[in-house]
Amino acid sequence: MGELSKLPNIGKTVEEQLAQVGISTADELREIGAKAAWLKIQEIDESACIHRLLALEGAIQGVKKTMLPDEVKADLKGFYQEHKK
Repeated sequence: MGELSKLPNIGKTVEEQLAQVGISTADELREIGAKAAWLKIQEIDESACIHRLLALEGAIQGVKKTMLPDEVKADLKGFYQEHKK
């Protein structure tokens, strides 16, 4: 396991998916953002769910996904609803 798995919420599977879409470092994840990273993952895994999106944002912010502020969760939920397949 690499650098990304050291972030909160990022396990082996998500780390592998991020690598598949060209994101291999925490800085790359922060630069692209959770929404764009999730869209890339969704291209290779149509089962990518809201929990994965929240996990990515939590990893960027350095917190467990459950600790994200309610307004961030609401924004991500709206984004997910617009983009889910």
